[in-house]
Amino acid sequence: MTDIVEPLPIVVGVDGSAASVEALSYAARIAAALDVPLAAVTTWTYPVMLDPFDPGTEWSPKMDAQRCLLDTVRAAFQGSPPEHFSQSVVPGRAAEVLIEQSDRASMLVVGSRGHRGFAGLLLGSVSAACAAHARCPVLVVHTPMPHPVTSEAPRASAPPGKR
Repeated sequence: MTDIVEPLPIVVGVDGSAASVEALSYAARIAAALDVPLAAVTTWTYPVMLDPFDPGTEWSPKMDAQRCLLDTVRAAFQGSPPEHFSQSVVPGRAAEVLIEQSDRASMLVVGSRGHRGFAGLLLGSVSAACAAHARCPVLVVHTPMPHPVTSEAPRASAPPGKR
């Protein structure tokens, strides 16, 4: 008798940033090549200053996270997610939730920096924490850097001794 083992999914942390759109798109190509499921995960928490029991509060971080996930999926797949794709919105801090999800993942994929990233940093706090503590391989995806446009043609350097 042989047991059929379901392959572990590739889990992607999504926060709506350009890096997470790129990460989700890239992870989908890997999942298709390896024939494994793909799971997008977005997290949410209540801000410290927001009273979740205030009846006057109409803003919901959970609804905001769900909207963010839908927008990211649309952007990454032009509205047509791949087969064997799942998505979930999970309460908790992003790094903690993704590290916990790594227990049941063949790979964890994150963008290099989220919305709150400081310019010039190569890794954000979530991607760095995942790379350091996840219990599966981690892929950190960087967004493509635009090439600066210059009006000058590159200068050829003179051969040695001809300067």
